[in-house]
Amino acid sequence: MTAPESGSSGVTGPGGDPLGAEVFAADPQGDPYLRTRFAIPARPATFLRRERLLRHLDQALGTPLTMVNGSAGAGKTLLVADWAAEREPTVAWFTTEAADPGPGMFWAYLLEALRTAGVPPPAGVGSPADASRVTHTLLARLAADLSARERPVTLVLDEYDQVHDPDIAQQLEFVLHHAGGGLRLILVTRTEPLLPLHRYRAAGDLTEIRGAELAFTPEETAELLALHGLSLPLPAAGSLVERTRGWAAGLRLCALAAQESPDPETYLKEFEADRSTVADFLLAEVLKQQSPEVQDLLLRVSVLERLCPELANALTERADSEPILAGLHRENAFVEDLGHAWYRLHPLFGEILRAHLRVRAPGLEPELHRRAAHWFGRSGLLVETLGHGAAAGDWEFTASALVDDLAIGQLFTGLRSDDLVELFSRMGPEVSSPATDLVRAARDLSRCDLEHGLAHLRQAERGLAEAERAAAPSTAPDGSASPGGVATAGGEARSGSGGEAHAGGGAHSGPDDVAAARLSCALLEASAARLTGSPARAEAAAALAEKVRGQVPAQLLDKHPELTALLLTHLGSTRLWAGRFEEARAALAPAADCPGGAATALLREDALGRLALIDCLDGWAGRAERKARAAMAETERFGLPRSAGSGIGLLVLAAVAVDRNELDEAQALLDAAAESHPALRDPVMEAGRALATARLQLARGDTRGALETVEPAVTAEAVSPWAAGQSALVASAAHLAEGRPEAAVRLLREVPEDQVACAVEEARARLAAGEPGAAVDLLDRAHPEERCGPAVTVRATLVRARAADRTGDPASARRLVARALREARRDRLRRPFLETGPWLRPLLRSGPLRELAGGWLTRGTPPPPVDEGPPVVVEDLSGRERDVLQRLSLMMSTEEIAADLYVSVNTVKTHLKSAYRKLGVNRRHDAVRRARELGLL
Repeated sequence: MTAPESGSSGVTGPGGDPLGAEVFAADPQGDPYLRTRFAIPARPATFLRRERLLRHLDQALGTPLTMVNGSAGAGKTLLVADWAAEREPTVAWFTTEAADPGPGMFWAYLLEALRTAGVPPPAGVGSPADASRVTHTLLARLAADLSARERPVTLVLDEYDQVHDPDIAQQLEFVLHHAGGGLRLILVTRTEPLLPLHRYRAAGDLTEIRGAELAFTPEETAELLALHGLSLPLPAAGSLVERTRGWAAGLRLCALAAQESPDPETYLKEFEADRSTVADFLLAEVLKQQSPEVQDLLLRVSVLERLCPELANALTERADSEPILAGLHRENAFVEDLGHAWYRLHPLFGEILRAHLRVRAPGLEPELHRRAAHWFGRSGLLVETLGHGAAAGDWEFTASALVDDLAIGQLFTGLRSDDLVELFSRMGPEVSSPATDLVRAARDLSRCDLEHGLAHLRQAERGLAEAERAAAPSTAPDGSASPGGVATAGGEARSGSGGEAHAGGGAHSGPDDVAAARLSCALLEASAARLTGSPARAEAAAALAEKVRGQVPAQLLDKHPELTALLLTHLGSTRLWAGRFEEARAALAPAADCPGGAATALLREDALGRLALIDCLDGWAGRAERKARAAMAETERFGLPRSAGSGIGLLVLAAVAVDRNELDEAQALLDAAAESHPALRDPVMEAGRALATARLQLARGDTRGALETVEPAVTAEAVSPWAAGQSALVASAAHLAEGRPEAAVRLLREVPEDQVACAVEEARARLAAGEPGAAVDLLDRAHPEERCGPAVTVRATLVRARAADRTGDPASARRLVARALREARRDRLRRPFLETGPWLRPLLRSGPLRELAGGWLTRGTPPPPVDEGPPVVVEDLSGRERDVLQRLSLMMSTEEIAADLYVSVNTVKTHLKSAYRKLGVNRRHDAVRRARELGLL
């Protein structure tokens, strides 16, 4: 035991603790106290005060224990120093050190910290004289003194992670517990302290601030940079936060380096982490503090986005990863716990480690990626398998993994289709196997590149055939069957790592792998059939798919609903092109109901849009609108942009808007449809776009433009009867508008008789040519009322009404017009009445017909029948505009309307803008008032 400290009375209590001492000039080893360990750290001029954290730290005044826990450089110490200097006038501060020899030295410094802060314990407590130990009596006296104080003592132990002695932790817990409300202890630490935190947490006696809360927000980052004289837009600050995870030291070091750069903003966006002061900090503070084994693990797992102990063991070829990773997380060594035994490295730390790996072990990185790819493949985690396989440059393995998993449809649709196309775009032409050729074919067909897509598909099919022949059992000289090797496209036997089976490029190809490859071939054949408008090819592909499906494990089919949905959509689309509407519905309906959430939303959108088109072609405008809106909702509810979908629902809505004479709405919808995804375009889409555009041009009186729009033929292997018929309809309507009914009749007579809409249009043309009897005979033979919806039957009824009027039967004419009005009113079909001509105006002035037309076809009281102009036919609000306006009248905000209608805020704003224009107002209040005046609400 050392001699009593200078300035003491020399009287000691039990265990050698001096009693009655008031001044202790030296520590238990006789050295002077290092006063810097009691000083509250100064805050730099560029320090940013963060009120949200100070408010949280204020809770420390109400709990016995507070823990501020974060990684090196997280801003822990400066936060507590700022709080201590500004919020609490009397704070005892003690910075611990790992070099302290034992409990006696720790408690001697702690007591001296209390004295330095002006809250000394009474003389009876004393101070340890032995650096290696402290007596229970001293601890008990200290706790008793603290519990008797009127004002609690606030004590900060900075760098508490330097304290590794469990005896100190037990002693500290004893004092804290028995001090009652007299001690507020704040631990600033990188690691979890050896204290019963669960007990304090359960009792509500613990205030915690951890790394996630210490991280800077984008707004705080922008403020911090401004203190360094730097200006960075908030989105760019957000990107910097994403890269640094809001790490305080990283942001400050970046700011200091940016000040030296000629272009600070560009530096902050693009700095190379491995060549910065950040790298120096992390290598010195984290990596070099670890043992060689831990350093090796960190360097190897730096190639991973996330890791678990088993995966880390696969990369290190050791078996000690689990305790190492758990320890690194506890120490806040930039290893984040994701839960369920998964971890990830801090992004900047990972960048620096990868650069360090390339220096320390050149050439090892691809091998680590290869090991990771095979581990993820065995674990059934496809996304990581592909990413690491590509990073390893093992394209045969990577392509085979995609094909064997039956995931080739993800190149066409889903949330990752663009990423997959980009990933495989790095695959060079020198790699050749059935799997790589299948992936190339899918990549090209997904971008409508038929020539290259089909060439790669044929190459893949040849390679598969060769691989199957090579893998077939052959007869050995002794008469036994010898196993066939497996094969790449060139017939070379090859064995893969871990025995994984791959279709044409990996290891031994099993029957499941060949079946998956064959099913992928069928999908690509169906895709090509859709793009070329070839129903026969699509049916053959569907038959092949049905034959192979039974050989594919059911769990794979369940795992990838997009493959079945793609096959059905391709088949349904070619049947639709061929005019086989019922068969098309049979294929498209299950595709519209396919499971898969966001991953198959685009397929449901496409299938619903094509079902809507069938309804539209059959004249059911209301049904078509509902299905088209449901199609759009599929993408909107998952936050997908309109351009990601096929856009066919938009074309249908545009056609319906034309029939309602909502021409501006129709144009806006056509413009939006032009942004559709190229992988979902085909002859149906191209014909639909041309026809909707031409009909809009007709409605606006541009007959020449309409004729030019429908004139170019859509490239397809088969002729579509409905596309030809609808083109003839547009052309004949243009001829009628220009007073050439005979030309219209000649054009329509070339259309097959089963095109009911064309028969109705021919009847209208014959009526215009002065042949009412022939017109009625045509309608009697076509029976539109039995086969079509209002968009066709209303036009047929108006032709009959005009024929009756022509033949001197006004009563029948009025009765037929009334029927047409009743049929058209539900769907607000105005174009048929506008196309009929001026003969209808006098009839609409009569009492019963005026009532039927009021509010949707005409506005206000119809004028007297003599010497007055006709009633004004106006552009009414669309159905969705009425929905928005109704909610506007309920004082709902734009955001609330969007949420209620399951659409985006921008969509609501578009509808409001259109409604304002139609109502002739500029403000919300005026729109509601005007709508009420017109009886719309």
